[in-house]
Amino acid sequence: MTHLWVRAEQRPNEERAGLTPEGAAALIKAGITVTVEESSVRAIPLQGYIDAGCAIAAENSWPDAPLDAIIFGLKELPEDGTALPHRHIMFGHAFKGQHSGKVLLERFKVGGGTLYDLEYLVEEAGRRVAAFGYWAGYAGAAVTLKTWAAQQHGKICGPVGVYKNKDALNTELLAELDITGTPRPRAIVIGALGRVGTGAADLCEAMGVAVTKWDMAETASGGPFPEILAHDLFLNCIFARPGTPVFVPREALTAERTLTAIGDVACDPDSDYNPVPVYDRATDWDAPALRVADDPVLDVMAIDNLPSMLPLESSEDYAAQLLPSLLTLADITAGVWGRAEATFKEHVPG
Repeated sequence: MTHLWVRAEQRPNEERAGLTPEGAAALIKAGITVTVEESSVRAIPLQGYIDAGCAIAAENSWPDAPLDAIIFGLKELPEDGTALPHRHIMFGHAFKGQHSGKVLLERFKVGGGTLYDLEYLVEEAGRRVAAFGYWAGYAGAAVTLKTWAAQQHGKICGPVGVYKNKDALNTELLAELDITGTPRPRAIVIGALGRVGTGAADLCEAMGVAVTKWDMAETASGGPFPEILAHDLFLNCIFARPGTPVFVPREALTAERTLTAIGDVACDPDSDYNPVPVYDRATDWDAPALRVADDPVLDVMAIDNLPSMLPLESSEDYAAQLLPSLLTLADITAGVWGRAEATFKEHVPG
């Protein structure tokens, strides 16, 4: 019998879940055993999973789960170097040349486990079956606007946190923008036709920010793109991959520009294909903005778990998208799972 083990998230500020109690009930009805770990931070209360018929396990006990269990989480595992013998469903960030990803793949090689990377769960035509993209774009644009607002007071953006819902976020952000006493900035979104870009544009428009929407057609020339430097804000909503052009080169740091805030929602600073190579590390909730130039000022927002700012809404949205694929776990060698395993085998060290 297929056994799905939903682990607690161990990364700070991560309250999302990839499975709701309603989804768990559907899996159990389909004959899949579901174990859910206790969690001190999960946005969805444990009682819902109990009522759905899930088995409950201690928080972070997944290393001792039966070897045939499929471990399901969202963000990274603890970087403790231990071998990984289980099959894992998660965002591994390991297939695009990331240096930390190489270490993760080596752990799978040593342990004999398999990574089914959530970013690479795709339909036959190559489209992802589920993504947090919309809420990543929405929250990323919000923090980038917070970064710009702080600049108007000669400051750098302060810590951010979890919001009850998007209305609470919007109310706070509108107040911060209004108190600057300056006209709204102009933003350019690249990847505007995708989920991430749509979320980013929606947030900007809700704040009264004019948005220039670019996608593949506008970037097909490969650059350079002086139009980006002519906007106050740039929101990168295209995931790095081979062939992705450079949108903001290093030379932009000293160039004449209007641009003062970059929101790299895709956030691949250690990728070989980073399209925004003016910074070299992700930012975090305590320090959301990284100052990369002083004259004129330029700050980069590059938080890599942005949807966690709105954990309940983003969890419900993502879980609904992913559930149809989870319902096919009994045949994990076929369909989206078979394709994901093939991708893993292409990248795991030989």
